[in-house]
Amino acid sequence: MLNNLRERLRPTLEKIGKAFAATGLSPNFWTSIGLVFALASAVVYGLGIEFGLIIGGVLLLVSGFFDMVDGQVARVSGKTSHKGSYLDSMFDKIAETAIFLGILVGGYAEPYLVLLAITLSLLVSYARAKSDALNIKLQGVGIGERAERLLAVAIIGIVGFMEAAIVIVVIIAGITLIQRMIVTAKNIKD
Repeated sequence: MLNNLRERLRPTLEKIGKAFAATGLSPNFWTSIGLVFALASAVVYGLGIEFGLIIGGVLLLVSGFFDMVDGQVARVSGKTSHKGSYLDSMFDKIAETAIFLGILVGGYAEPYLVLLAITLSLLVSYARAKSDALNIKLQGVGIGERAERLLAVAIIGIVGFMEAAIVIVVIIAGITLIQRMIVTAKNIKD
């Protein structure tokens, strides 16, 4: 869903990309910065410290910002690459897994819900990867892509309802998985 919003935000996103590209730092550098903030968020969640939901949520939002910056820098600087795309995708999965692990260790939600959330989240990503291998593009398909899932965790968690955020992730990831399976199945040409 948020991927569909990017078209309307394109001029603003390009300005942000140009500003960060002007530093001369590579898109992969910004990808790494996003991962560092995500891992910091996971650690804060895992420690279960006072105001951990607020600090972890803010760190997660900053991570999401840099996850957007890296792609914009790559596009405006003409430095898109298969290696960058691969690293971005892998770092995204590492970050997402770490976030859920932090939430689990911090005791912010029932373990079975966290396990279900991470399982469905990874299956959503796998569905896209498998479809891409079949030359079926799924970007923008589904109500709960990675950005939506982590935004729910960050924002709903900040206001103190992490378990509700995890339930929302389970629901939107489950719906997205089904949506992607249906779209892919309809587009497979045997």
